[in-house]
Amino acid sequence: MILVFDVGNTNIVFGVYKGKKLINFWRMSTDKNKTSDEYGMIINQLFKYYGLKLSDIDAVVISSVVPPLMYTLQATVIKYFNKKPLIVGPGIKTGMNIRYDNPKELGADRIVNAIAAYEKYGGPSIVIDFGTATTFCAISEKGSYLGGCISPGIKISSEALFQRTAKLPKIELKKPEKVIGKNTINSMQSGIVYGYVGLVDYIVERMKEEMGGEIKNVIATGGLSTLIASESNTITKIDKLLTLDGLRIIYERNK
Repeated sequence: MILVFDVGNTNIVFGVYKGKKLINFWRMSTDKNKTSDEYGMIINQLFKYYGLKLSDIDAVVISSVVPPLMYTLQATVIKYFNKKPLIVGPGIKTGMNIRYDNPKELGADRIVNAIAAYEKYGGPSIVIDFGTATTFCAISEKGSYLGGCISPGIKISSEALFQRTAKLPKIELKKPEKVIGKNTINSMQSGIVYGYVGLVDYIVERMKEEMGGEIKNVIATGGLSTLIASESNTITKIDKLLTLDGLRIIYERNK
């Protein structure tokens, strides 16, 4: 079995695969102040609860966009699993041609998502990851990474509205019944949710034009993907565990 970690700015999502089957997965807050032992004990307790053993793990793969956490997580893996983790970054085999001005600038999560999207759904495709930031990635028909764009995440936008205004409240991110809100909370929900739907559909349409017009799939992933996909005219698939699948694929290409 292999253990995969997707370390984001807000959450760490990790899961266990037996072959190509995802046995279980979990989500915990990203905390740069936690020690390797704290992370180790959290993982150990979750494993015990679900009937898994640390000794069951044959390999560990980590993708991270939070550099300060890398030393801690590597120390966790070495101490608790007695394994040297495979880190997604320069030098690993991806099987994908990265057509980026400077490939080293490209976030590990975006590479992993693109690899999984092409392996599972083919190309040309577009991947939208609704994380702390919302990222758009373009993949060619032959599986090259063409580039993409980055916009502020939905939660970041919502929190900025609350923090930078005197009278607007903190709201639950959910779709209101109508665009024209009859109260402040509904009006904010409408602006954020439907505004993001408009952002997503416009960017996807522009990307399609630049990619030649015909796109096989537009895949949404990330925690809030369902919220936006339910109203989007361009998203064709929702795959919330796309990144974990990508980490498994990368492991298979590097073992």
